[in-house]
Amino acid sequence: MAGSSPGRATQDVRYEPDERPPLPIAAGLGVQYALICLASIVLTPTVMITVAGGSDAYLSWAVSAALVISGVTTAIQARSVGRIGAGYILVMGSTSAFLAVSVSALEQGGPGMLALLIIASSLIQFVLASRMALLRRIFTPTVAGVVLMLIPVTLAPLILRKLAEVPAGASPAAAPVVAGVTLAVLVLVPLRFSGALRLWAPALGIAAGSLVAGLGFGIYDLSPVAEAAWIGLPDLAYPGLDLSFRPEFWALLPSFVMVTLVGAMDTLGDAIAIQRVSWRRPRAIDFRSIQGAISADGVGNLLSGLAGTVPNTTYGMSIAVAELTGVASRAIGMCVGIVFVAFAFLPKFLALIIAIPGPVVAAYFVIIVALIFVFGIKILLQEGLDYRNGIVVGVAFWLGIAFQLDWIYPESFQGAWGELLGNGMTVGGLTVILLTVFGMGGRRARLKTQLSHDTWPEVDAFLVKFAARNGWDEDMETRLRAVGEETLHILVREKAREVGDAQEVRDTQEVERNLLVIARGDGPSADLEFIATTDEKNIEDQLAMLSEAAAGIPVEAETPLRLLRHYASSIRHQQYHDIDILTVRVESAGQMARDF
Repeated sequence: MAGSSPGRATQDVRYEPDERPPLPIAAGLGVQYALICLASIVLTPTVMITVAGGSDAYLSWAVSAALVISGVTTAIQARSVGRIGAGYILVMGSTSAFLAVSVSALEQGGPGMLALLIIASSLIQFVLASRMALLRRIFTPTVAGVVLMLIPVTLAPLILRKLAEVPAGASPAAAPVVAGVTLAVLVLVPLRFSGALRLWAPALGIAAGSLVAGLGFGIYDLSPVAEAAWIGLPDLAYPGLDLSFRPEFWALLPSFVMVTLVGAMDTLGDAIAIQRVSWRRPRAIDFRSIQGAISADGVGNLLSGLAGTVPNTTYGMSIAVAELTGVASRAIGMCVGIVFVAFAFLPKFLALIIAIPGPVVAAYFVIIVALIFVFGIKILLQEGLDYRNGIVVGVAFWLGIAFQLDWIYPESFQGAWGELLGNGMTVGGLTVILLTVFGMGGRRARLKTQLSHDTWPEVDAFLVKFAARNGWDEDMETRLRAVGEETLHILVREKAREVGDAQEVRDTQEVERNLLVIARGDGPSADLEFIATTDEKNIEDQLAMLSEAAAGIPVEAETPLRLLRHYASSIRHQQYHDIDILTVRVESAGQMARDF
């Protein structure tokens, strides 16, 4: 039953988000995550400011601010503050997606205008997070899967450049040997070993490659490390805000908004992927966590704007490391945040990481992008790749690659259009959205009522009329009515459980909930959406637990769930803040037999 449950197969997860590993493991992995991401966080503002001709004082300020903000937002993602934060290990760091538009802003208006543009565009993420339920047909697992699969495509040029990044005069064998040693350790350690040694595979690979680079070929330049101070504060060069709102501001604002939307799609994919790899028994996607992740991303961009540094985003590599090590405890995210903040005031250690040779970094990213690509495939398979979804995904993925590599009429897309369509994730994500919306066939029928047992006759009459309008036979009408009855029964039961007495729910106005039913015909099949106030229990997870011993579901509660699973071909339960959306697909008996 596609999409009906997250499945029962267990994963090799040593520590789930709610579990606390021993301090040495937590601290060690926290340092690993930080070391892996540190260079990206530092290099992005460095490139932005040096290309735009900024001062050394501003560079020092921007780099340190980026590290502190990345640390704070990584901790928020892990621990959550109210509705802000995913509650998972999502490492935050500087994003290179803003490099081009940020350089233009610095050149045309200076750091003050750049800061204001970042602040203005960050507000988009708060709107997206708060209205995600309304935008659920845009922010879907299919979009996330395609975007994740295109991330390696966008990173490929960087990896190729890093593979050959060695000092002039170095041995021709230096780059391939160093990269080969790093890659071998990164792959063989987790394949051949388990336990504590597996946890240190990323660090061992980087250390092995760096040792070969330094001792074997002399391409690990440590002179910047020797010149750097042990402890130091950045120069105070806060740029302030340019509130003049010049024409240049309004000309650049659309570009900043578009890049922010792309970043939100990236965060959506990362938030789904980290949920997939963080639990021994996979769970249904928690869209409240995704809302929190995008809100935390908005906080990071807002703080970056206030500080006058480049915006940040979630790093997909943190998902791959969680998969590689099997450790998904929130404690790791807190440790990463602390290490980032500490590194902002340790120039010598910062220089040591930045000096890691390019072939070592490239070899590590080969593993990272490979795992990210596989995560995207997993999400698409769990979403269900029928004929229609297969066309959408295939076309979107191919177009993303083609535009990223300038295969399609590059001479026709110059200037602003070239910048917009030159990003494979943007093209792929927008293609999925447009094709999905275009492919939604059939008219919709809507019913808005109260969520209670008393409204079942109204819902039943609505479904009977809907079946008649689509010309379906008695069997299909029976299936629709059965699904509607059992779904309503489950929703009302969970509603009653919130206060402990069903009669009290019916008699108390302040706990009444509205119910919106949306029905859409799709050939011989029907898609039903039941939209109500959020309940803490996820029906997808309860369905997955039905056949397990000691599932914790009362016997009397199993009957509606079993009947719902019998009549529905797929069930998806999306839980957002303050709203619950249960999507059920119903197929005729003949259609189900053909699918089987």
